[in-house]
Amino acid sequence: MVDYFDYRPGLLRHRDEIDRAIARVLDSGQLVLGPEGAAFEREFAEYVGSPHAVGVGSGTDALVLALRALGIGPGDEVITVANAGVPPVAAIRATGAIPRFVDVRADSRVMDPDLLGAAITGRTRAILPVHLYGQPADLDAISRCASDGGLHLLEDCAQAHGALYRGAHVGGTGSFGCFSFYPTKNLGALGDGGMAVTGDAARAEQLGMLRMYGYRGDRHAHCEGLMSRLDELQAAVLRVGLRHLDESLAARRALARQYREGLVGCGYALPHEIEGTTHAYHVFVIEAPERTRVTDALKRAGIGFAIHYPEPVHQMEAYGFLGYGAGDLPVSEASASRVLSLPLYPGLAAEDVDRVIEVLRSAA
Repeated sequence: MVDYFDYRPGLLRHRDEIDRAIARVLDSGQLVLGPEGAAFEREFAEYVGSPHAVGVGSGTDALVLALRALGIGPGDEVITVANAGVPPVAAIRATGAIPRFVDVRADSRVMDPDLLGAAITGRTRAILPVHLYGQPADLDAISRCASDGGLHLLEDCAQAHGALYRGAHVGGTGSFGCFSFYPTKNLGALGDGGMAVTGDAARAEQLGMLRMYGYRGDRHAHCEGLMSRLDELQAAVLRVGLRHLDESLAARRALARQYREGLVGCGYALPHEIEGTTHAYHVFVIEAPERTRVTDALKRAGIGFAIHYPEPVHQMEAYGFLGYGAGDLPVSEASASRVLSLPLYPGLAAEDVDRVIEVLRSAA
């Protein structure tokens, strides 16, 4: 049996540090908005090279609050992609804004900047690329388009902790970079959590108010806010994970190399790394032309897998009102029928990867 994901090897490796971090919080008498959260915000901001970071309850909340901090709301349009799951689209809708989709590049499955010009209207306020699977989008081209149009650039970095664009960590190019700490992520909590980073102190302060009812260190609502806080226990655990993130990323990249070497020439489309970027390999995604036959073989062999994502958002019932139909995003639609995520996480044994490769080669 090969699990698709298992957090326990990583937990076991750092269990003593994690236990001490949890005990420190339990002994402190403060469980929310305390010293652990403040320290993690500083340490994470330093890691990604951003002056400011604000911890929140989830990656989706980070997107919602960042959009609100930029003044985006009802009647505004935000351009994003449809192949990255529901969260970025749900975040846009949570502000009352309207998602507008562009297709993705066939090689890397991230936003195609050549399509942005035609998608911009007089109501467009922001562009929201997703660094999908850990592959950074083409930030230079997207940033130029945003700048030319007077638009905000908001980076969805939920799957891209440790990914680099021209040597710099993703998240620092746009008005905000938003991260998720869901347990499966490259830097995962033991529950939910998120972070928004920014180079603008005023925007960081605004997001800090929005995450707690609009308060500014008082009980007075200076603006209409929500409640979305990163608790002290999760922050303490994440501080441990951050100290070992580069080690974890090295393990992911080693497993990715093993997959690449073992699957070359088998007829599967393997992950493509855009020139000038460093992939973080949150997931290792291949494209299988006859996916059902391949997944049946994996099931028979007791090998876990996932599909990220089986249906583009523009074809989901909830978003039919946006007016998109079959054929509007051909690359996203074709890719959804073929993508297949293989087991990849720190602690996954090399012999287990060899077993996955063996089954995939037989099924090719």
